[in-house]
Amino acid sequence: MKLNANGLQIEVEDSATLDPAHLQRPVVLLVMGLGMQLIAWPAYFVQPLVDAGYRVIRFDNRDSGLSSSFDPLGKPNMPWALMKFQLGLALHPPYTLTDMAQDAFGVLDALGIPRAHVVGVSMGGMIAQRMAIAAPSRVASLTSIMSSSGAKGLPGPQPHAFKVMMSRPRNKTEDAVTEYGMALLHAIGSPGYPMPEAELRAQVQQAYRRSLRPHGVLRQTLAVMADTERADLLSRIQCPTLVMHGRADPLVPFACAEDTAQRIAGAVLLGIEGMGHDLPPEPVHQMLATLIPHLNFAQQRVA
Repeated sequence: MKLNANGLQIEVEDSATLDPAHLQRPVVLLVMGLGMQLIAWPAYFVQPLVDAGYRVIRFDNRDSGLSSSFDPLGKPNMPWALMKFQLGLALHPPYTLTDMAQDAFGVLDALGIPRAHVVGVSMGGMIAQRMAIAAPSRVASLTSIMSSSGAKGLPGPQPHAFKVMMSRPRNKTEDAVTEYGMALLHAIGSPGYPMPEAELRAQVQQAYRRSLRPHGVLRQTLAVMADTERADLLSRIQCPTLVMHGRADPLVPFACAEDTAQRIAGAVLLGIEGMGHDLPPEPVHQMLATLIPHLNFAQQRVA
């Protein structure tokens, strides 16, 4: 369903839509990463949260999936932006991660939800951090997965992962986009938990058939690159915080998780051996074993 949130049309999936009894449950808001859609949250991540007694809400970030597009703003000049970033010059993206955090609050507002447990992956973790900084009373707990504080000096992607990330499909056909998507998932995926080829292909094709927003990915990338002050603000976060990260992440190295956890008082850090920058079943099972007790503890504090 589409909601009017923060002046945009945001596509949302809410477990309470299927079961109205979920309306009274504590809410877990899932925030997806760069260029990804709400369908990238696997059922084996979502359903255990529902089974644990939570109302689970997923949404497409602006400029992705079925939410409002910013394509009229045109394609960003990424080589120029990368050069400015490397020189430490200010970037001026079409929108910021703070704007995207306000979109998430807008989803909660549209659903009449005053407070939620916020769980974000990759860029979604950065948005979740921004939410916890901006409105402490509205974030019951924070979970930052395979994300980063964005602090200067942190290690970057491995060369192969960066090279694939910066490349593009040869054209916009399903075959070309699928070929590129498979190459990207192979480059950033979990070496200890490789996903079956058929499943990876099905994921890429499902995403392609639902929505293709290549320029939205670039604009979101600019928002991430421009968010240079977040690291110094993480010390303001007071809600229970869980940081989870694969120790074999080739895109956002584990050191980024260690840095994030060190900046937030009382944060718990979970490192998962063999996990990269994706959500295979076994690492998700390990994460849920820590995440659900984390949510329960935080919920007891606000109940």
